[in-house]
Amino acid sequence: MIPLRDVIPSRTRPGVTIGLIAVNVVVFLFQATLSETTAERFLYAFAVVPAHFSLVDVFTSLFVHAGIAHLAGNLLFLWIFGDNVEDRLGHGRFALFYVICGYVAAIAQTALVPDSLIPMVGASGAIAGVMGAYLVLYPHSRVLVLFPFPPILFELPAVFFLGFWFFMQFLSGIGTLPVFQGGTISGGVAFWAHVAGFAGGLALVIPMRRKERLDVDWWDVKTSS
Repeated sequence: MIPLRDVIPSRTRPGVTIGLIAVNVVVFLFQATLSETTAERFLYAFAVVPAHFSLVDVFTSLFVHAGIAHLAGNLLFLWIFGDNVEDRLGHGRFALFYVICGYVAAIAQTALVPDSLIPMVGASGAIAGVMGAYLVLYPHSRVLVLFPFPPILFELPAVFFLGFWFFMQFLSGIGTLPVFQGGTISGGVAFWAHVAGFAGGLALVIPMRRKERLDVDWWDVKTSS
């Protein structure tokens, strides 16, 4: 299922969300100009490599992607869910929230394979945190999704869509545990980073949200204009 949009309008301009999308696109376009050898070096230089874990690398890895599909999928989810979470947290808090969720995701994945030399890149852990926050803030929202085969458009409650997504990440993560037990991993999707990022978003959004934006009157200003 591919999400296309949600039904919750934003009261404020999602400047941080737009900025994050722009930075990710610019970095990817820069990567595309590199030769294959230089691109590989770039990836290792700015990715999280568990065996050589660095807090600085966690931050830079949030803006590096392994391919166009990886980038497009992440930015689609960020665009759909990020603006509304930014609305409730405020711009500065949302930026901090996003980065913290990215760190939670990277640290969790690294803890499973501390000796791995496989680079981890992408914003999916941070975006998973945004999705977890959306679930808490907008449990009654709906998401328009596309089921590709055959192509069907329909709306789903956000709680069902996000819950199903989280369940699939958790189930897929369980499936990778036999690989982790060997102490190495051959690559692929960092499912436990998604799980940890989502859980981090669930836990962090309540203490980080702006209390004045919980008032129904604040929200009604947008919906009535």
